[in-house]
Amino acid sequence: MTRAEEFQELRPLLFSIAYRILGSVAEAEDAVQETWLRYEASPTLPTSAKAFLSAVVTRLSINVLRSARVRREEYVGPWFPEPLLTDPYQDPERSAELADSVSMAALLLLERLTPLERAVFVLREVFEFGFPEIASAVGRSEAACRQLVVRARRHMNEGRPRFEADRREREALAMRFFGAFTEGDVDGLRELLAADVQLVADSGGKAPQWAGGFFGADQVSRVIAALVPPFVRIGGAVEPHQVNGQPGAIFRDRDGKVINAWTLDILDGQIQTIRSVSNPDKLGHVGPVGDAWAVLRESLQAGRDSD
Repeated sequence: MTRAEEFQELRPLLFSIAYRILGSVAEAEDAVQETWLRYEASPTLPTSAKAFLSAVVTRLSINVLRSARVRREEYVGPWFPEPLLTDPYQDPERSAELADSVSMAALLLLERLTPLERAVFVLREVFEFGFPEIASAVGRSEAACRQLVVRARRHMNEGRPRFEADRREREALAMRFFGAFTEGDVDGLRELLAADVQLVADSGGKAPQWAGGFFGADQVSRVIAALVPPFVRIGGAVEPHQVNGQPGAIFRDRDGKVINAWTLDILDGQIQTIRSVSNPDKLGHVGPVGDAWAVLRESLQAGRDSD
């Protein structure tokens, strides 16, 4: 097998490691590409391509995350990871575990960790790397890596997200939600929402903002019922889709351009949190991005015209 063939075979794993460390599709793809360039330029062939490539992409991701943390401190409004429609790394025996590990809730929890803790936690807890491999990847002793994992687990366990165990139930509830959603059925929506549900958005100041978000089943159901039906009437489409391993949807304007992406956290038969990513800088990998401001203006006008 050639280097290029080995790299392509391992590329899904490398991307999935980088994305979980960085929370950015674009930055993860850049890290994977830089990993290939370093592998291609390496004068010697490593004993294990997987160990070598995983170590390189991990180190690159740690460095990128350190600088990204500074930018995130200056970010306008809530910061969410870039939506991921499909995780390229698949393990049929651990599909549910891997999907939950890439959820928005899990990635936001990882933000509590230092870059080094995050990398070690991802390698050990998500991808089940051995401590010798992890130590080599991050340039620390095995004992230090074990301590990093212990600290990371403690932070993660304090707020570990819980999801409906039955994925089919999650999907069924999500479909009922999006049905009531497009029809503007306030009562139908309210039934599916937890009493303390949150609807929060990441616009980065580059798309319409929802201030601090909307909270409580009554407020959230009314906001959705007021905004979505007019959006559909002007030709907008709400496409149910797995986003970050959880039920969600992609919103497109009448020309098929992406306006935002939603994810739903579902537990105990109710929607607990709805997260929307509308920052156009975070949607380019999903497809051509539309003008969210123009869509909002037209939707509000359509809502007024129907009153």
